[in-house]
Amino acid sequence: MTVALSRRASDVRVISLISLAHGSSHFFHLILPPMFPWLKDAFSLSYAELGMLMSIFFVVSCIVQAASGFLVDRIGARPVLFAGLALLALAALTYSQSTSYAMLILGAVIAGCGNGIFHPVDYTLINHKVSPPNLPYAYSMHGVTGYLGWAAAPTFMVGIAELSDWRIAFLSAALLEVCILVILWMNKSYLLDNVKERHENSYASAQVARLGVAPESTFAFLKLTGVWLCWIFFFFSMASTSSLQSFAPSALFKLYEIPLDVGSYFITLLALGSAGGVLFGGYLAAKLQAPERIVSSCLSITVAMCLLLATGLLSAQIIPYVFFALGFGYGVVAPSRDLMVRQATPKGVAGRVYGIVYSGIDLGAAVGPFIFGFFMDAGLPKALFIGIALFQLMIIPTVFKVSSSTQSRV
Repeated sequence: MTVALSRRASDVRVISLISLAHGSSHFFHLILPPMFPWLKDAFSLSYAELGMLMSIFFVVSCIVQAASGFLVDRIGARPVLFAGLALLALAALTYSQSTSYAMLILGAVIAGCGNGIFHPVDYTLINHKVSPPNLPYAYSMHGVTGYLGWAAAPTFMVGIAELSDWRIAFLSAALLEVCILVILWMNKSYLLDNVKERHENSYASAQVARLGVAPESTFAFLKLTGVWLCWIFFFFSMASTSSLQSFAPSALFKLYEIPLDVGSYFITLLALGSAGGVLFGGYLAAKLQAPERIVSSCLSITVAMCLLLATGLLSAQIIPYVFFALGFGYGVVAPSRDLMVRQATPKGVAGRVYGIVYSGIDLGAAVGPFIFGFFMDAGLPKALFIGIALFQLMIIPTVFKVSSSTQSRV
């Protein structure tokens, strides 16, 4: 009993530390957009130039995320995590001292480098340090803190900018990240990643010991169908989510004459619904142990809700509930989705698999709004919700293919 309690306490500490780091990465996703009005006036920038900063951020993050997984597998997750936190703090400091658009671009590049390490690091640590029965809850808390980071950033940044100025807001964000880095450093023993142990337990090492065959190459995991199916899942999932976050207020204004500021409030409801859904999704994943059924069922419901929004026939009074329900559905999917990725990941190569798979998130975030921006400029707001529904429909077959390819590998 004492051993079990000690193990649970260790799991709680590890989950809390990793979730704190993950929440800070999502917080940094949204420290720049709320400052656009201030930056536009300060540097006489167009909205296209401001939007380019976010594209640079996500493209760099995509590249770094794919590469950082290899680094995690070589030197361990802990030093990479500390480097990522330091880079985010440096990015905010660079924003605060910017005197030109070029310096803002430099800040976006640094922020993208820092953001790109988190999923390979987080999931490697979770899978290696948390006991299997608690994994669904770990994925759940990890997801919740991400949504809370998204929710906190605009309030934090705008509140400080209104009280002082935009430079102080960025400095405050840098200071906050330094504080988080200090907390994790003080608890670094809980984040120790034994790379040697992971490689000794890997499938390839077991084959060498048992059969005397040569180990597979560093890039052998890229031949696994399940890895690329998971990448497709993340790409279309984030493309739909980021497009909804970017253009839903404008689309609702055109379809339902809902004011833009009220529509922006619906995006907050979407995030809060997602946070609640992740908590419930973690419980559901632990109890049912059927990730493909949970994911496909929830996505089928969210597809139906998006198509209803596209009709333009819903009552404006129920749209807030629809957005909360959409977010809840997205959230329920997340822990089961992460379990699916874990099932598709061979032992010993978690960092590089998660780096490749989760790079789909960043690329989806960059591509989705770019595509739907053309439809919005063309005056086709219904195409936003229809397109998002189609993206989610394209995800559902990958769920069952991941499950079948994993079973065949086993």
